[in-house]
Amino acid sequence: MKFVIFTLLFAFNLHAQEVVVPVVMETSMGTIEIDLYESKAPRTVANFLQYVDDKFYDGTIFHRVMDGFMIQGGGFTKNMREKPNSRAAIRHEGNTNLSNEIGVIAMARTNDPHSATAQFFINVADNRRLDHVGPTASGWGYVTFGKVTKGMDVVNQIKAVKTGTSNGHENVPVTAIIIKSIGRKKK
Repeated sequence: MKFVIFTLLFAFNLHAQEVVVPVVMETSMGTIEIDLYESKAPRTVANFLQYVDDKFYDGTIFHRVMDGFMIQGGGFTKNMREKPNSRAAIRHEGNTNLSNEIGVIAMARTNDPHSATAQFFINVADNRRLDHVGPTASGWGYVTFGKVTKGMDVVNQIKAVKTGTSNGHENVPVTAIIIKSIGRKKK
């Protein structure tokens, strides 16, 4: 009987283990390493990794920087032109049990909860008001899917840059912060 219980607990533990995919983001201000939690947000992680593998993010910028809130990137070129993207939006995954706290990455979207494509943001404050609480207009929140593991000093440098307005967009860094590349971390 003890063997059966041990086997069941061991099997459950293996099944419950977190699947983590590490990525490295090289920016003009330094390196940021992020663990993506595939078992918490499989569709969102798969979507993000497809953009990574396609090198879509290479040469994009952090185009919206708000100290005390978040830094957003992944959709604009350094001349503040939206990067052409023909990929379909993904469905919101609901509660990933990962709160929008400092260092957590989430997908940006429009008012439509199922509109996320390539753009993402890294929280630079605890933004639990952005968490998913239910499938209602005010409750969808933003899908969280990973966390910065190294390079918060770089994130903190980015959040502190001087911003202005460019091409009708506010909170744009005066000096472009370029995402040189995002790639899967080599083991």
